[in-house]
Amino acid sequence: MLVCSCNYITDKEIRDVINEFLDEDCWQLIVPSKVYHAMSKRGRCCGCFPNVVDIIIQTTEDYHARRHSTEAEIFDFMSRLKKFHEENRRADIERRQKSHRAA
Repeated sequence: MLVCSCNYITDKEIRDVINEFLDEDCWQLIVPSKVYHAMSKRGRCCGCFPNVVDIIIQTTEDYHARRHSTEAEIFDFMSRLKKFHEENRRADIERRQKSHRAA
């Protein structure tokens, strides 16, 4: 499935990069800009970033399920990541509403 139409990036390409990061350090924080940088791409309109964050969360959950990580480790990490995601999503929505005015 095409996730980023600006750069023509598929979800498989994103998942492959995320898995490479997790193989290096399975508890590192992975963000969209890090994924794009690893693919030698950059966010253009950045409209895909919320979807990329969702893919990062799902891929990380799947990775740790296969790795047999303890529930406490997974829950702590994923709850922090989801909280970060929700805080930033709210900030995006607020910024769009304030700055979206007719000239």
